[in-house]
Amino acid sequence: MEFSQYNVNALMYITPRPELIFTEGSGMWLTDHQGKRYLDYLQGWAVNCLGHSPQCIQDALVTQSKKLLNPSPAFYNAPAIELASLLTANSCFDRVFFTNSGAEANEGAIKLARKWGQLNKAGAFEIITFDHAFHGRTLATMSASGKPGWDTIFAPQVSGFPKADLNDIASVEKLISDKTVAVMLEPVQGEGGVLPASREFMQALRALTKKHNILLIVDEVQTGMGRCGELFAYQLSDIEPDIMTLGKGIGGGVPLAALLCRDEIACFVPGDQGGTYNGNPLITAVGVAVIKELLAPGFMSSVKEKSEYLSKALVALSEKHGLQGERGEGLLRALKLGSNIGGALVEAGRNMEPVGVLLNSPRPDLLRFMPALNVSIAEIDQMISMLDELLTQAKK
Repeated sequence: MEFSQYNVNALMYITPRPELIFTEGSGMWLTDHQGKRYLDYLQGWAVNCLGHSPQCIQDALVTQSKKLLNPSPAFYNAPAIELASLLTANSCFDRVFFTNSGAEANEGAIKLARKWGQLNKAGAFEIITFDHAFHGRTLATMSASGKPGWDTIFAPQVSGFPKADLNDIASVEKLISDKTVAVMLEPVQGEGGVLPASREFMQALRALTKKHNILLIVDEVQTGMGRCGELFAYQLSDIEPDIMTLGKGIGGGVPLAALLCRDEIACFVPGDQGGTYNGNPLITAVGVAVIKELLAPGFMSSVKEKSEYLSKALVALSEKHGLQGERGEGLLRALKLGSNIGGALVEAGRNMEPVGVLLNSPRPDLLRFMPALNVSIAEIDQMISMLDELLTQAKK
């Protein structure tokens, strides 16, 4: 079927899209409407932690769809209980509230922190966030984000989100006042350009928040679920936050996210929080299948091995082409290009023949890599070879 035969104008325009329609996916590979294959290093922006259409997700969807889809969040269901138990058993948190998206989970974290502030901090409501942060696309999470230009798109913003500088503890401390209830950050700023918070900064931040009796919230929508080499990125710094949000990888491709907190922070009362589809058994059954794969013996050690391999390969590529190196944590990595050729590389990679490669450029001078956590060494080598060719062509 030709592209022109699809009525794409029925979809609301929100972003420019290339004239191709993906029809199938398996592992690290996507296939479009004309049968062309693409090596996918976006994976839905770190969503498909086990690649496209893994067998465990297929099985979970089929099995659960024959049992129960959505009894309403007014009732318990077994998959939600199982997933919550697995998450709390493998983290420092005690309670879980399931949502449909990372933005919704972050919105919930903001509400929970403000409710805690009403009860414990004389109504304190400000949450210190960071320049270049990305927390979602609701009005509150856009206001919490530090993405340039977002303060005017849907003005006025939601107030109460003063901005500090990542890895600068003094910039955080000077913003703390009697209105401050929490500090919220991504352990690695993904959309900001794959900028990791240092171990020292995370530890200093935990000490500072404890000193002032304010909450520490980690937004692990992109960094959680094995992406950074541990099940959760906060574990890299040997700290225990008060609240964590998850999304993307927790569902492996289906709409699932979560808000987690320690027991003493769980202060919602009936009527404070909810959601029609939240924690439904069809989707949480998928979450159970995903986390069991991540917890399987040897899986996370394999992620670490692959991340080291990818990092070294990107360093070698950078040295060969005179670029500015790479950075990241685990299998969330960036190649620093040194010039604004990111967009051109993305387009050229997609147009390669006979096989394309899907890349991401969150900033013009940067490429971001978010492969499936079970990517093979051969698939890393293939991407590096294709990128080598693209960089060579870009010099001409």
